[in-house]
Amino acid sequence: MYKHFFKPLIDRLLALLMIIILLPFLAIICLLIIIFNNSSPFFVQPRPGLNEKIFNLVKFKTMTDERDANGCLLEDYERTTKLGSFLRNTSIDELPELFNILKGEMSFIGPRPLLIEYIPKYTKNQRLRHKIKPGVTGLAQTSGRNLLSWEEKFTLDIEYVNNISFLGDLKIMLRTIVVLFTAKDINQSDKITMQKFTGSIKEDNAK
Repeated sequence: MYKHFFKPLIDRLLALLMIIILLPFLAIICLLIIIFNNSSPFFVQPRPGLNEKIFNLVKFKTMTDERDANGCLLEDYERTTKLGSFLRNTSIDELPELFNILKGEMSFIGPRPLLIEYIPKYTKNQRLRHKIKPGVTGLAQTSGRNLLSWEEKFTLDIEYVNNISFLGDLKIMLRTIVVLFTAKDINQSDKITMQKFTGSIKEDNAK
């Protein structure tokens, strides 16, 4: 009952309430990005959602579109501005995902929506992470964030998918608040947030 009725209902009601309360703040962030980053305030990218249905993820833009002499985008760390770094470290860049939640494309808690190109690289068991809506935060994000390996993240994602409960979600939400205030485990290195997923080192038994 919670998974199929109360969880999506709570998601949408809470997202609507937060959007109403935070609207002036969101407008200020948009204005700051336009002024200091000289770019559109939003980063929009197609991501796989429930049952791998594609939707457009919306975040605040933390990087510029600077390119090298050959027209190729510079490395992420070279394009991330001071404002962008602040937004990412505080997870403020995730706030526009409230609109994804309101539209029913995401949940507050669930596996993070990753790149479409990763789908064929998953093992059969790892693809189970798409059996529920993706989330703004999740078990993996409160258990090590970007310091975990991809395999460890996916294991935690599947653990969550198989054990969804109100108490479990409440614990993850409280742990998320702690992580946000301590700004822990955001970067995997000094230059990037997380290496791209290239496929599991070894297949699981379900494939």
